[in-house]
Amino acid sequence: MQKILIIGSQGMLGQELVKIFKKGRDYKVIAWDREDIDITREKEVSKKIGFTKPNIIINAVAYNAVDKCEEDKKPARNATHSVAGGEYKLALEINGKALGYLAASAKKNKAVLVHYSTDYVFEGDFEKLLNQEPAECTHSCASCSLHNNREIGYSEDSEPSPINNYGKSKLLGEKEVAKNIKNYYLIRTSKIFGKPAISEGAKRSFFDVMLELGKKNKIVKVIDEETSCFTYAPDLAKKTKEILDSKKPFGIYHITNSGHCTWYEAVVELYQQAKIKTKIIPVEGKEFPRPAKRPFYSVLINTKLNPMRSWKEALEEYLKTVNSEQRTMNNKKKK
Repeated sequence: MQKILIIGSQGMLGQELVKIFKKGRDYKVIAWDREDIDITREKEVSKKIGFTKPNIIINAVAYNAVDKCEEDKKPARNATHSVAGGEYKLALEINGKALGYLAASAKKNKAVLVHYSTDYVFEGDFEKLLNQEPAECTHSCASCSLHNNREIGYSEDSEPSPINNYGKSKLLGEKEVAKNIKNYYLIRTSKIFGKPAISEGAKRSFFDVMLELGKKNKIVKVIDEETSCFTYAPDLAKKTKEILDSKKPFGIYHITNSGHCTWYEAVVELYQQAKIKTKIIPVEGKEFPRPAKRPFYSVLINTKLNPMRSWKEALEEYLKTVNSEQRTMNNKKKK
């Protein structure tokens, strides 16, 4: 039996990781959240991981306030971390430097490290991607199936080039992992949704926010830009376990549900499945000015693993879960 330490265990992904790894007898799960460890404190990380001696460390902790990360004027404070110097510095501590501490401790204790990154480490320039020649191209023809049928997006070996502070902080984390340990799985993912996090003050998923808006309003405006992929937290947790169980080669993996869409296209599908009649109006990104620039097209291409089910199928399952929990709550109220 392997001892697996899951950090960020009360987050949206963390709780699914705990659930999936507790099934069966292959793993002994140790679940830590913000009250158990502050990953930005090097000595604390070294001491606690050294005492616990896990075989595998999964880090599901992240700073993900994308727009706040661009506002670097006020000192950033929260219940777990106290870092002067602004939100961007806080992001660099949590998403970046802390990964160096975790990786060094994992290496010292001969443990495998699993960490999650994001599609936001890429610039998302669609024209560049469109004009990029396939790696297999021999330059012996003007046009071929490699050019006509290739998937457009970023593969595991694409060169990162973030355009916002959040992406820069996540890229720093990637570099810290690669610099400090060889036995690692770096999983890039995108737009996670699922059961809301247990941890206080956690960010809600896009679908949860849009469900609430759809039920309260007759008209909802949604940005019809920023094409990328959605990822269902339970599916991501299962795929993470699959990688570890099958002892895949160490390195970078891209894991999202199949298919891609804009924000607007996602809401159209959401309201259709949820039978919400609210009118949806597609708008340009400039309709909702935001401090942080977003990649225009950041589809992650998976070249190493079997593809996951479509995000539409995963969304259907999630909505059934939401409806089931709502019925349970209503029945409790009646009693």
